[in-house]
Amino acid sequence: MSRLLVRGGLVTLAVLTGLVLIAPVLVIIPMSFSDSSFLEFPPTDWSFRWYENFFSDPSWRASTLSSLKIAVLVTITAVILGTAAAFGLVRGRLRAKAAVAGLVIAPLIVPYVIVGLAVYAAALQVGLTQTTLGFVLVHTALGVPFVTVNVAASLASFDQRLEQAAMSLGASPLTTFLRVTLPIIAPGVAAGALFAFITSWDEVVVSLFLSGPELTTLPVQMWSGVRVAIDPTVTAVSSLLLLFTITAFAALGVARLIRNRRLARSHR
Repeated sequence: MSRLLVRGGLVTLAVLTGLVLIAPVLVIIPMSFSDSSFLEFPPTDWSFRWYENFFSDPSWRASTLSSLKIAVLVTITAVILGTAAAFGLVRGRLRAKAAVAGLVIAPLIVPYVIVGLAVYAAALQVGLTQTTLGFVLVHTALGVPFVTVNVAASLASFDQRLEQAAMSLGASPLTTFLRVTLPIIAPGVAAGALFAFITSWDEVVVSLFLSGPELTTLPVQMWSGVRVAIDPTVTAVSSLLLLFTITAFAALGVARLIRNRRLARSHR
């Protein structure tokens, strides 16, 4: 009985904590359907006005497409570099492994304002401000740690005897990696890729230093919509981004659940 009470109390506490954290975010959703030209909660009149403005305004469309292109390129690059870094840290025989790990994780520790200032000074010298390449390079540096941490966690519990068995049967190192190693660590790679994508997609602090009239990302456009002029279109964009994020994480959770069930069936 006492265990049930403790468990029920913990569940209740977790639910209340989640509501406190999520409730302020959910307020954005009804605000996005307001017909008012100002941020208003609760809305007095309902309309799809700001969603229509988002899809019809060229500046919003351009910033969205730019952010999407950058985020996709960053995800691909971060997955490749982060996976390689994870293999090096987990299986490599590096004398300064702790120092290398610290360098890889450093972008998560250093304040983004400092990163933005340093990036702006460097990018300005080589002409990478307001360019897709500049954004991809910087956002990749911010996304690699997430991939490295997730893949390293998958590799830590990986049984290397499976690779040895595959190579003893004649498989090449590349075939072994693609057919044995990669499918097993795929959840870690997918989680890292998702975090890298979201990091690039949502990043605003560093992007402010690189953005300009020639190239502006969606988060910077949203920041301008709040700071320069109060544009309720921001609420519609925020609602769409919230829906996208929830859907992405839900899809990842469902994929992991299906994979775990398949593994459980295969072991029976």
